[in-house]
Amino acid sequence: MKIRLNLLAVGLSMLIGSLQAAPLEIDQLKVSTVAGNLGTPWGMTFIDQNQLLVTNKGGSLNRVDITTGNKTRISGTPDDIIISGQAGFLDVATAPDFAKNGWIYFTYSKDIDGQGATTLARAKLDGDALTDWQDLLVTDSRTDKGQHYGSRIVFDHKGHVFFGIGDRGERSQAQDLSRHNGTILRLKLDGSVPDDNPFVGQDDVHPEIWSYGHRNPQGMFYNRDTDTLWEIEHGPRGGDEINLVKPGKNYGWPEVSYGKEYWGPVSVGEKDIKGMVNAEKVYVPSIAPSGLVQYQGNAFPDLQGDLLTGAMALQHLNHIEMDGQKVVDEHRYFENKKQRIRNVIEGPDGFLYLANDSGEIWQIKPAQN
Repeated sequence: MKIRLNLLAVGLSMLIGSLQAAPLEIDQLKVSTVAGNLGTPWGMTFIDQNQLLVTNKGGSLNRVDITTGNKTRISGTPDDIIISGQAGFLDVATAPDFAKNGWIYFTYSKDIDGQGATTLARAKLDGDALTDWQDLLVTDSRTDKGQHYGSRIVFDHKGHVFFGIGDRGERSQAQDLSRHNGTILRLKLDGSVPDDNPFVGQDDVHPEIWSYGHRNPQGMFYNRDTDTLWEIEHGPRGGDEINLVKPGKNYGWPEVSYGKEYWGPVSVGEKDIKGMVNAEKVYVPSIAPSGLVQYQGNAFPDLQGDLLTGAMALQHLNHIEMDGQKVVDEHRYFENKKQRIRNVIEGPDGFLYLANDSGEIWQIKPAQN
C-alpha cells in the first residue's frame, strides 16, 4: 500500500507540474494590429522608436509607423530576387552602430542562372530609398530546389554578423563543409572573414562557416550580455530544434533527427551520434518555427531570459521558459487566432511585435498599458 501511495503522489506531482499556469495570461494582454496588407511580412527591424522596416517575401520593403499604421514603400531593393517556393526577400536587421553609420543588413534569394543562392547584403536608407547596396556574400548554396533558404541575421558586440542557410533541399550537403548549405555563417560587418573563425585555413572548407549540420534555420538571437547564440530550425515531420550554437560544432542534420520522412513513418537519422551536438529542445510534432527572440525588456518581467518564436504550422506564439541556458517549460498563446506567425521581435518599448502570413503586424503589451 505504501508503494502505491508513493506512486500516486509522484503521479499527482507530475500532473500538477504539467498544469502550471503560463507566465503570460491572455486576458492580461492587449493585442493591437498596428499595420496590415503587407503581403507576407518576413523580416522586421526598428529604425527608431516608432518606425519599423518590414520585408515582404514577395520582394518589397516597407517602412511602417506603429503609431499611425502608415506604410511607405521603399525603393532600391534588388531586382534579381527569386520569388518562388520558399525563396524571396528574407530578413532585415539594423547594424549595432546603425545610428552612427546607417547600415541596414538584408538576406535574400539571389537569382543566379535560374537558381537561388541565399545572399547577405547591406544598404543605407536615404528618405524613401535604399542607397549604396552591397552584396557582401553570395553564398555557395545553389541548388535546383525551392526550399530551405534560411535565413535570419543577428550581430554580436564584437563587430560580427551571423546569418543562417538551410540545406537547400540537399540533405547531405549540410555535412559538406565545402558548401554553405545547412550552416550558420560569421563575417565581419564589411563581409570579410574573421581570422578566428573555426575553419579558417583548412583546405576545401568555406572559412565563413561558424557551425553546420542545420536543416533550415528560421530564427536566431544573439544575447550580447551572455555571449550566446540561439537558433531554431525546421525539422521534417517532427524534430524542429532549438540549438545553443557554438563555433565549429556539428548539429547533426541529416544524420541526427527526431523527425520522420514525409512519405512514411520512417525515422530520419539517429537520435544521438557521438561528436554531434544534441538540441536543447525538440518539437514533436513540428510547430514550423519562424523568428526567435530572447526577451530582455521590462514590460513583461516574467519573460526575461525566455525564448519566444512564431509557429506557422501550429499557428501560435511559442514561449520557451528558461532557467539560465536550460529549457524548463513551454507555453502557447493566440492559438484561437489561427494565424501563421512568421516573426516575433522585441520593440524599443519592451512590447512584442508579431508578423503573420495574413500581412499583419501585431503589437502585444500588458493590458494595463
